[in-house]
Amino acid sequence: MILLSLSSSSPYKTSWLGRFFFLLLILGGIGALIFYKYDEPLPSGRGGIEADLLARKIMMSVYHDNWEKTGAVRWNFDDKRFHIWDRSRGYAKVSWDNYEVLLNLADQRGIAMESGKRLGFSDTKEKLQQAWEYWINDSFWLNPVSKMFDNGTSRKIVPVIGAEGLLITFRSGGVSPGDSYLWLVGTDGLPKAWKMWTNNIPVGGVEASWENWVTLSTGVRIATQHETPLFTLHLKDVEGAINIEELIPGEDPFASLASMTGN
Repeated sequence: MILLSLSSSSPYKTSWLGRFFFLLLILGGIGALIFYKYDEPLPSGRGGIEADLLARKIMMSVYHDNWEKTGAVRWNFDDKRFHIWDRSRGYAKVSWDNYEVLLNLADQRGIAMESGKRLGFSDTKEKLQQAWEYWINDSFWLNPVSKMFDNGTSRKIVPVIGAEGLLITFRSGGVSPGDSYLWLVGTDGLPKAWKMWTNNIPVGGVEASWENWVTLSTGVRIATQHETPLFTLHLKDVEGAINIEELIPGEDPFASLASMTGN
């Protein structure tokens, strides 16, 4: 009787387990195919004046001086998160799902709300950290060119076909220090694409395009579309202004944060 019971249930179990392992096999095969097709080792390069000059050329192509005059900016990050950044005061507003966080970027203190209601201490702490990580990632995609000479950043010339190559490595700062990006640059200095070696992408050398450039009212240029073999990223509704009052006339969106920080 025990044998009969086992045999009567085993076809179902065998079928379910077979489908499960078959699915794992397919997913593993796809992952291996992507890895071997796209994975590249981090290239070597040479630093020095030539690399610094190419970095300056890239910065000039996007009118970096006008970024320095951009005191406030807002954008939609791929319909996932919405940002307002008061660069003059070092404040950021990060919104996603039902959450809204006002963040003092200098010390990561701030205010967190869910559906318009202020969260308690432990939940606020969690959402402040989450908003900080979102802001680090999303503001980097907005304008990484501005960070080429940050402390802890190295610049190296890398030979590439059909473009100039500049390898930027961030030894410190951000959420994942050690990330590297190989900029592929046209003759005019404007980036066409970059290749990424980052902690959160297991495949090295994934290429993302830099296209659909827009010029903000302050004169700085921002790329709003990035195509990769793994995903497409869109930055929408990008707007900049001299200050937050010009960007968002009327009530200060950071009034409650300013009263807390004393700014």
